[in-house]
Amino acid sequence: MTTLTGAGPLLRLALRRDRLLLPVWVLFPAVIPVVFVAAFTTAFPSPEALREYAETSVHNTAFTVTYGALHGSSLGELIAWRAGFLPVMIGLFTLLTVLRHTRSEEEAGLRELIGATVVSRHANLIAALLLTSAASLAIGLLSALAMISQGLGAAGSLAYGLGLAGAGCVFAAIGAVTAQLTTGAGAARGIGIVILGGAFLLRGVGDVSASAGGGLGWLSWLSPVGWPGQLRAFSGERWWVLALFALAVLALTALALALSQRRDLGSGLFAPRTGPAGAATGLRSPFALAWRLHRGALAGRAAGFAVVGFGLGAIAEAIGELMNNSTPAARAVLARIGGPGPVIDQYQAGLMTMLGVVAAGLAIHTALRARAEERSGRADPLLAGPVHRLRWAAGHLVFALLGPLLWLALFGAALGLAHGLNTGEPGHELPRSLTAALVQLPAVWLFAALAFALFGCLPRLAGGAFAVLLASLLMGWLGGELKLSQWVLDLSVFEHIPRLPGGAVSAAPLLVLTALAAALGLLGLLGLRRRDLALG
Repeated sequence: MTTLTGAGPLLRLALRRDRLLLPVWVLFPAVIPVVFVAAFTTAFPSPEALREYAETSVHNTAFTVTYGALHGSSLGELIAWRAGFLPVMIGLFTLLTVLRHTRSEEEAGLRELIGATVVSRHANLIAALLLTSAASLAIGLLSALAMISQGLGAAGSLAYGLGLAGAGCVFAAIGAVTAQLTTGAGAARGIGIVILGGAFLLRGVGDVSASAGGGLGWLSWLSPVGWPGQLRAFSGERWWVLALFALAVLALTALALALSQRRDLGSGLFAPRTGPAGAATGLRSPFALAWRLHRGALAGRAAGFAVVGFGLGAIAEAIGELMNNSTPAARAVLARIGGPGPVIDQYQAGLMTMLGVVAAGLAIHTALRARAEERSGRADPLLAGPVHRLRWAAGHLVFALLGPLLWLALFGAALGLAHGLNTGEPGHELPRSLTAALVQLPAVWLFAALAFALFGCLPRLAGGAFAVLLASLLMGWLGGELKLSQWVLDLSVFEHIPRLPGGAVSAAPLLVLTALAAALGLLGLLGLRRRDLALG
């Protein structure tokens, strides 16, 4: 038996399981440059306008942290720069995909069943890496072809695409390493996301320092998120940077295989902490158990929303000055995204829409914790006792609804406070930003309830709620940039949310979205009551 024995059939199984989600993730990055080309061509129709935009953006700290360093003012350079957030998204996708096909399978006991057949010890890990590497290469190739189709140079387009592919492959290998460290998939995901966040932070600090002439520019070279920018697509490509991706993938894959060889099946290199012999009195109800399972994630996300909100509020004045000095076409693009009102209000309204998308994704993940408990088998002994399955599931649904309320409130309050301290009117700005954040709740609840309804009625398709969220984002955000018909924009759930601060408020769409969320939550409970557990 060789190391690759059984990897082929397992790869085909993984492709079958991801046949719906994988195409979405592969095609989404290829759409981004097409949209950006259309948006930039509309907003900045001449080289002089592009140069003016680049000159006002290159020293903006917020832009540099988000997108990376800007090295020129050509259309290709600006497109590659504005897509600087894609390596983070692709890295998150490949990281989570590897963990889903390795540590999650092992935690659920499926790896043990597969291991009883004629497969090598590392076949599952190799199959997951092959799947994510192939998906990353497809993302890179399609993205390069998309840019070439818009009239951009072939060399720069290829460098851009290879940078995205390299980032995906590196974080897939990082996921393979973190899968060996813990016994739980949740802990492995947490470690991987912390590494991804650290890489983003290193890239941001390094690029900001380099733009300001500081001495910390070398930090960008420590971040795989920063390597696509170091390729310098459309700015005199540095092809040798591709060697960094290759060396990192080879080293991390070898480390993952070595760690896998040293540990027992079902265990991790970090031994789990031994729990108390008896359960605490606070764990005597399904709701208390749900609180115990969700409290860490709820607290961590709440802190993150508050910190990010305060930071974005602190730069609101600088963003307003930047956009006031931009071309009328650029301000028109911001108005389409952010709605009516002053530039700062448009900036905040655009932030609140993206906030709603992020909160909805996290709410979906929270709602699907019940599905993870079911698949792992932990729900079976619990429900074998005097615990009704609806009470058990409702506990997870409650936190999927209350969690976003807390996150949105903290974000809005922190943003309004920081912006108010800059303007000298915190009492005026805080309630405006808080209201603008909380008005996103009906849309967020709708996606959480959709995930719960799929869990109750069609558990194998529960993850499809993420695809619906992504489609809604594309219809609203990209449709607005491309000036698509209103009926296309109306397909986005977030299109029906008032654009605050600055816009008008209508209670009718908010009530309709809330009613739909309540109906979907009820549907999920009824479906769970009728079906068997542990399907798929």
